[in-house]
Order: sequence, then C-alpha cells, then structure tokens
Amino acid sequence: MTDEITVVKCGGGLSLDHEAICRDLAALPAGQAVLVHGGAADLDLLAGRLGVPQRRLTTPSGSSSRYTDPATLEVLLMALVGKVKPSLVAALSRHGARPVGLTGMDAQLITARRTAAHKAVLGGRKVVIRDDHSGRIRRVDPALLFTLLETGCLPVVSPPAVGEDGEAVNVDADRAAAAIAGALAQSGPVRLVLLTAAPGVLRDPADETSLMREIVVSDGPVDNAEIAGGMTAKLQAACEALDAGVGRVVIADGRVAHPVRDALAGAGTTVKRAAIVGSL
Repeated sequence: MTDEITVVKCGGGLSLDHEAICRDLAALPAGQAVLVHGGAADLDLLAGRLGVPQRRLTTPSGSSSRYTDPATLEVLLMALVGKVKPSLVAALSRHGARPVGLTGMDAQLITARRTAAHKAVLGGRKVVIRDDHSGRIRRVDPALLFTLLETGCLPVVSPPAVGEDGEAVNVDADRAAAAIAGALAQSGPVRLVLLTAAPGVLRDPADETSLMREIVVSDGPVDNAEIAGGMTAKLQAACEALDAGVGRVVIADGRVAHPVRDALAGAGTTVKRAAIVGSL
C-alpha cells in the first residue's frame, strides 16, 4: 500500500471524547486508518461492580503495571471486548466508517510472551508472581489488517494478545499501537497518534499550559527527568514506533472536538529520535 496509514490509539480514560475520535477517524480516507484502544477505566468500573479487587505490581526498579491475575483477565476481556470495543465500532459506523472489531488474538495478530514468574513488590513485600497473565509483545502479523484496509474497512484493535502457549496475554495498549504501526510501516508510510487526557506531554502535569511541543530523545530507553507518570510509557511506545520505521509520532489531546484532525495538523507533542533529527 502506498497511501499513508494513520494508527490512532485512544486510552481508556473516561474524559476522552470517543465520539469525536471516531468522527475524525471516519473522515479519513477509507482504508487508511487503524484504531487501537485500551480501557483501564472501564475495566476498573466493571471489576468494582463484580467485586474483583484490582492491584498493581511494582518491580524492584519502580515500574508499575496492572496485576492481571486470572479473575482480572476475565474482567479485561469483558470490559474491552464486550463494552469498549462495541461502543467504538458503533460510533465509527454512525459516522460512515466500516469498522471491524479485533483483539490481538484474532489471526494471531499480536503474539506476546507471558512472564511466567517475576519479582515484584506487592503490599510492601517482595514476592515472586506466577499467575500474572501479562507479557511483552514479540511479533505483529499485519496480514489481516492489510486485507481489511484494502477493502476499505477500519480495524479496531485491543488487547489481549495471544501467548506462545495459545492463551490470552494482557499487553500495554500504547505499545500494541506502536508495534502495529511499526509492522504496517514495513510496507509503506505510517504515522502514529497517541491520544491521552492532556494536551500532550507536559513539563508540569498540573499545568496544562506547560506543553512540550517537541521531544527529541536519544537512542535507548526514555530517560528524561522532566517527564513522569504514564507519559514515560507513552514516550517509550513512541520511540519503539520510530525505531520500527514509523514516520511521525504525536502524543495529543483526546478530549477536544477534533482530536485526530488537530493532532495531524500540529497539535500536541511530536516525538523524534535524536539520530533522525541529526540526519535531516
């Protein structure tokens, strides 16, 4: 495919305007957009109604992730596949798109390796976790996405991925979007938009006027003292996409009237690799 593909990731924050996101996506040329979504807020709400406690795992180095025990994995499937995805598919249909809902498990779209055992800090104690159904993405097979795009459809993709043992594995949705964008970029130009509940990356998370219009990151893991919280994970995903050949990555506001259109027009934070900037 020669036309540029736009991969958009919308988070699970309840403040994001999913209707506006879908309206903007439907306005893009048919067969040139992919939507990847999370659903953390909906997962938490459903888990609360079902009485399934939600916990966080913190590694000894300080990084944090959702503890996806078997009960939480069931809730994740119900929330993302049973609630968030159908609502996005319906909204896209209302605005004239031809959406197709998928998970990373369909046609082995996203393959991940589950962490069988890892050390973590839980409840103030160092423990070894063996029943966490989360892991790292190993491979994306974009064949199904290309088939759908070529027929004018708009794929809507969410976790989980499929594990090497054939079981469901929870993966980070930002990194899933980056991996999908990178796989598509092997066949043509791709741009990635990560939508969040902020104008972009902020120097001060409490001050929405402290937007960083551009971030240039060096090779290797993201290490920027000005950036904290969930934005570090988004920047890591952005770097993974750039390293995989994605031409442009923007972190932008998903709460505005035209989230995708504004991001593509220059709103938000553009992320660049230092090596790429130096070669221009």
